Amino acid sequence: MPQKLDIADILVASAVITREQRDKALHAAITGKCSVGEAVVKLGFAKDEAIAMAISKQLQVPYASRENKILKTERDQNLEKIINEGFAREHSVLPLFLDDKVLAVAMISPEDMVLIDNLRLVTGGLEIQPFVATRAQILKAIDDFYQGGGKGIIEKTMASGAARETSGPDPESVDGVDTRIDLDRMAGNSEDGHIISLVNAILKQAIAERCSDIHLENYDERVVLRFRIDGVLYERMAPLKNDFLGVVSRIKILSKLDIAERRLPQDGTFSLRIQNRSIDLRVSICPTVYGEKVVMRILDKGSVELNIDRIGLEPRQKEDFLDGAKLPHGLIFLTGPTGSGKTTTLYSVLNTIKTPELNFMTIEDPVEIKLEGLNQVQVRSTIGLTFASALRSFLRQDPDVILVGEVRDQETAQTCLRAALTGHLVLSTLHTNDALSAVVRLIDLGIEPFLLSSSLAVVAAQRLVRKLCPFCKKPHRPDPKDVTTCVDESLLEPRPDPAAITFYEARGCEKCARTGYAGRTAIYEVYRVNQEMREVIYKYGGDLTRLRDAAVRSGMWTLRASGWRKVIDGVTSVDEVLSITLGE
Repeated sequence: MPQKLDIADILVASAVITREQRDKALHAAITGKCSVGEAVVKLGFAKDEAIAMAISKQLQVPYASRENKILKTERDQNLEKIINEGFAREHSVLPLFLDDKVLAVAMISPEDMVLIDNLRLVTGGLEIQPFVATRAQILKAIDDFYQGGGKGIIEKTMASGAARETSGPDPESVDGVDTRIDLDRMAGNSEDGHIISLVNAILKQAIAERCSDIHLENYDERVVLRFRIDGVLYERMAPLKNDFLGVVSRIKILSKLDIAERRLPQDGTFSLRIQNRSIDLRVSICPTVYGEKVVMRILDKGSVELNIDRIGLEPRQKEDFLDGAKLPHGLIFLTGPTGSGKTTTLYSVLNTIKTPELNFMTIEDPVEIKLEGLNQVQVRSTIGLTFASALRSFLRQDPDVILVGEVRDQETAQTCLRAALTGHLVLSTLHTNDALSAVVRLIDLGIEPFLLSSSLAVVAAQRLVRKLCPFCKKPHRPDPKDVTTCVDESLLEPRPDPAAITFYEARGCEKCARTGYAGRTAIYEVYRVNQEMREVIYKYGGDLTRLRDAAVRSGMWTLRASGWRKVIDGVTSVDEVLSITLGE
């Protein structure tokens, strides 16, 4: 085994990152209590694969991945008895094969001699041959090896009926509001073991499939379980009718809800840990004619990347947004439906402008992303802590930048305006169909047009479109008129030759579960309020036609124009953009 080297120096020596980036990553690793490799990835300096390859080259350790067919466990050597699943998940290691007395093991940090010594102990003195691999690929391979893959977890659990239990409350939970369970640590011998195991299986499969919402519904003849993946609901194998009430009760217990109350809606939250990831779930239970319906929204903290260069903004849009965000005072409103990524966008902006010289305050319901350097407040309406009351308190806290999770009423809107007029930068969200409709909504909420015109800095809207699967997207030649329309509306400069543009369409393969899409990205319309638009707001209030004309004359893009850019770049399909921007 080569001499242990510092990962940060390895990445610099391999030209993966610069020395300046190394210093930033080291600082982020210390403050964020994570590894240097994780910090490099979170900061967007390099991808996991590049880090693993650099370590492999520098330490002369083999690189294992699913692509090179090395990250695959030999099934006939009983390796699951040599390294059990709990140890494999806790340390992110995977046994690959056993050759005489040498055990090949995939791991993230092959220079970690303590881990290698521990592996020797748990394997009964076997010599360890390390292979380097990425955490994501190791955890996916662990699912495949120990449990037969993520997509069959529910079926396997229902078939086996094995009793599994979860851990109790996390001592780190704040005010006892959240219950944290560890889905990787199961215990048996419980009377309700089958129900507990079934709920765990649903959660694990949903997380494995990158699900954003879990829908559990009861009907006259059957129970329906659906996962929302990349914005689309897909049906999965559901619990039996006889298990439905037990599953709902288990979810209520985790969420600290009243299990006896079945007539009124209830909302709750809980947290869990799986594969060394911390995940929050928001639970909503609503009574229907056939019983209660459960919807759980999954908030995966580990999957959120607050990098403004990677959220989908076009260069002009990014420039306009940041120009407004760097003002000393003013209003910035981002609109879009629930689940369209507004919070991620606003936090990416805050993460970009965040400096120790500024005081940041946020009021949200709930606080979905925790970011160091921001003073974040959770709404608690039951004790009188509302958006408006928190805002009034913020103004006595000497803030520079204020984030308000959502403007829902006249009092909150007027308090936001007052804060902007008294020298603060205020960012918030509204639920409207497009960006400019935010002006109409604010005036309807009682904001005087002459005050709004002088304080509004940026209005923006966003939607999420599914990204084509890179492994199976299929090129095709559309009608030349369609290509010309796409180029004309995208406002591309310099204008490309329509004959040289290739469109792509969804096809479907095993890697994308036959959907043709994998992941989502955002499309935006961003309007930097200029003098002409201020005059229109002042003179004509909420006249959308005049506002749009003024915006177009300034060369600003619509949602569809942003979508066409993604189509031309091969990121998404024409059908996807048209379905998302149907209103235009």
